[in-house]
Amino acid sequence: MDVSFKGIARLVSFVDKIESETYPEAPSCIHSEITAKVLETLLPTYQISEDARILDIGCGQGPALDIFRTKGYLSAIGITLNNEDVRVCREAGHDVHKMDQSFLDFGDESFDFVWARHVIEHSIFPYFTLTEFARVLAKGGMLYLEVPAPETACHHETNPNHYSVFGHGSWTSLLDRCGFIVRDTVRFAFTTPMGPDEYWGFICKKP
Repeated sequence: MDVSFKGIARLVSFVDKIESETYPEAPSCIHSEITAKVLETLLPTYQISEDARILDIGCGQGPALDIFRTKGYLSAIGITLNNEDVRVCREAGHDVHKMDQSFLDFGDESFDFVWARHVIEHSIFPYFTLTEFARVLAKGGMLYLEVPAPETACHHETNPNHYSVFGHGSWTSLLDRCGFIVRDTVRFAFTTPMGPDEYWGFICKKP
């Protein structure tokens, strides 16, 4: 593909614009509860060892990182694009870097477990982003990807910085194209002040 320098410059400018649309996100009850519930089951079921190299993509202000540390996982790293989230996490003693999920500054196969909860919908090109997740994940490693369902009462597809809110089949297809094997899926259905809502979780392995 012949991409002009002007085209690359336009893409960089667009990515910079999207970064400016991020916002700090303190842990909420529903997100914290789901995070704790998933990790309580997933870590022992898929035998994620305490010395596993873990990457928390879009770590926010560290709810998953807190759980990893409490459970003895001391090699967990977080990334986020928001400066305030970086500050809060570092003050809590977490190893967190400011980084775009689509351009991971880590070597190939750097991690054994990638935790990516409610981040991929913020990608303008999720196919490319998922290939980055696959690149930094070691063979035999696990990915947990969670996304909001489209067209619920909350209408996540209308969120100003949700660019990729797709159907269930679209996500499984993209994961397959990126080389992941979907080992299991989970659904979280609940009611919000706006009405019924739903999240989907995909537990994946890199063969």
